[in-house]
Amino acid sequence: MSDYDEYRRKWRLILGQEAQGDNGGPELDARATGMDATLEALYNSDERKGGLGPSTPNVNRWLGDIRKYFPTDTVQLLQRDALERLGLQQMLLEPELLETIQPDVHLVGTLLSLKNVLPERSRETARMVVRKVVEEIEKQLRQPLLQAVSGRRRQSIRNRRPRHADIDWDQTIRVNMKHYQPQYRTVLPVNLRGQKRSKASLKHIILLIDQSGSMATSVVYAGVLSCILASLPSVKTHVVAFDTSVVDLTARLPDPIELLFALQLGGGTDIGRALKYAEQLNVAPRDTVLVLLSDLFEGGSVANMLQSVRRLVHSGLTFLPILALNDQGAPAFDQEVAAQFTELGLKPFASTPGAFPEVLAKALYG
Repeated sequence: MSDYDEYRRKWRLILGQEAQGDNGGPELDARATGMDATLEALYNSDERKGGLGPSTPNVNRWLGDIRKYFPTDTVQLLQRDALERLGLQQMLLEPELLETIQPDVHLVGTLLSLKNVLPERSRETARMVVRKVVEEIEKQLRQPLLQAVSGRRRQSIRNRRPRHADIDWDQTIRVNMKHYQPQYRTVLPVNLRGQKRSKASLKHIILLIDQSGSMATSVVYAGVLSCILASLPSVKTHVVAFDTSVVDLTARLPDPIELLFALQLGGGTDIGRALKYAEQLNVAPRDTVLVLLSDLFEGGSVANMLQSVRRLVHSGLTFLPILALNDQGAPAFDQEVAAQFTELGLKPFASTPGAFPEVLAKALYG
């Protein structure tokens, strides 16, 4: 097949069967024909009526077909589109279908939002799906998070002005090699390095998680990361979920499955109420990092929320307003509230899960 024919074939698959035209269009081989049929079943309205629909056998067959024809990341995208475009949340209530789905963090978010309507026979399968994704996320993020926090902590307790007995000569020589004096065959110790005898103070992380439906994937990542943090002896971790009410989930640590299934995705948002609760936990501001994970769409009083923000900032803690914690780029967020946060000296931002460990470590230890 020439490059031109391949180019036409790809565009034919993108545009669908309606682009075939009277001239027949490019010829599709057996594999491309199968790919075309799975895409038509999802994206063509006429085919949708007789193709997927809520029929369990049809959906089951389609789930198998997309795994046959497409790579994993595309399979996950097609599954998400099926859930959103065709309203196939009902298929998640069937354990047989759950077992055929390619699990990802978006699917976990959907399952958590449906957990209260899952029939008894589907719940164990749902937990297995969630556990599989959580274990994969934890495998990716555990070491980077532990290394970032521990590394920054070690740097923070280095003594730049040590007493003679506390000098770390090995480190001192290394950092002063540029001051080597060949005529004297010695190194001038311009910059001394040493270890403090006292340990660094215990750091406190307060993680406020907005559990509105739009934050689903961010919530999953935040839940796993908070459980990893709970395993660090140098950090005290508080996890608080909120919608229009506030629930302290710290007792669920360090089990990410129990933590995630304790969340109630969906509903309204009262950020101000969550911040007031955080004020009660803020007993050592200089050693506290408050992470507010929210798109800042406030359902309560914006004025009251900003008053709490001011009090927390003025207390001396480090305030991290994170708009999203996922790999999907810039989220939808309340730009007016974000601008008011900026006026208070804060910098609302979105973070990928991979970048978050270094962001948090820097907030903890500078």
